Formats: sequence, C-alpha cells, structure tokens
Amino acid sequence: MPAITLDTLRAGDSATIVTIHAEAALHQRLLALGFRSGRQIELIRKASFSGPLQVRIGTTDILLRLAEAAKIKVCKT
Repeated sequence: MPAITLDTLRAGDSATIVTIHAEAALHQRLLALGFRSGRQIELIRKASFSGPLQVRIGTTDILLRLAEAAKIKVCKT
C-alpha cells in the first residue's frame, strides 16, 4: 500500500508511521512525543475548519496541526 500523509486519514483510521519529513526542531519534538517509524497511530478526530487532529499513539492522545500532520508519511492498516 502506498504511503500517504497523516492529514489525509479519516477519523477512526489506523496507520503505521513510515517516515517524518520535518525541520529539525519539529522532528525532535515529534520523536519525543513517540512518533517513530514503525509505530501504530490512530486518527481519533479532525476538528472542523482545518483545526487540529487528535491522534493516538499507544495510550497517548496528541493534538497536531494540519501542517505538522502533512509532514508525517503513514501506511494505512
């Protein structure tokens, strides 16, 4: 299955993180939050009007801006 960006998932979708294409500071922040290649991620909900995404990695829920989510490549599971 081809890699897509995290911001294109729909609520309830699960995926595996493939890679992160972000500047160094954001990349480090995402790594600290648990965003690593091979980790399972689930999109819980998308806020309306291009608001943030609520994603779950393991038991942790994280809010991400759409611009940040667009830099994370995932493979749907």
